[in-house]
Amino acid sequence: MQFAILGNAGSGKSTLANWLAATANVSALDLDSVAWEPDQPAVARPNALAEADVSTFCATHTGWVVEGCYGNLIEAALAFQPLLVFLNPGLARCTVHCQNRSWEPHKYPSKQEQDANLPFLLSWVAEYYTRDGSMSLAAHKAIFDKYAGPKVELQHAPQLDPPEATVLAWLR
Repeated sequence: MQFAILGNAGSGKSTLANWLAATANVSALDLDSVAWEPDQPAVARPNALAEADVSTFCATHTGWVVEGCYGNLIEAALAFQPLLVFLNPGLARCTVHCQNRSWEPHKYPSKQEQDANLPFLLSWVAEYYTRDGSMSLAAHKAIFDKYAGPKVELQHAPQLDPPEATVLAWLR
């Protein structure tokens, strides 16, 4: 099983990816881990290097989940014909998810530093609907529309406990 999950910050990508990886016993790749320089979260890596890392990850694992908001990196994974899941629950739901996000120690040294970044994150989430570039709603819709492989767009974060039928069907 191979999955690529695309959507705005707070759309539920990481939660779904972690659940799929654990349930299907497959490897998971958070695209933040290849998009940014290690130990330098404000320094983006060159696109070609990040895309090569995604391709290598997908080629070296039989089953996997790749998730993130980076359209170009998701496209690198789409060459392997995964199920593309586009999470598009809307601004209000993404905002609530960001406000209730638990501490992400792989991104922030402390919960306090993560919380201090919340106003920036909420602004960035809101701009998703109007900005240009590979991390925008327009780019994500274009990627979804042109992908000829298996795909689904969800306008809600799927229920995982217990898992809804739609998600269980992906595991068959």
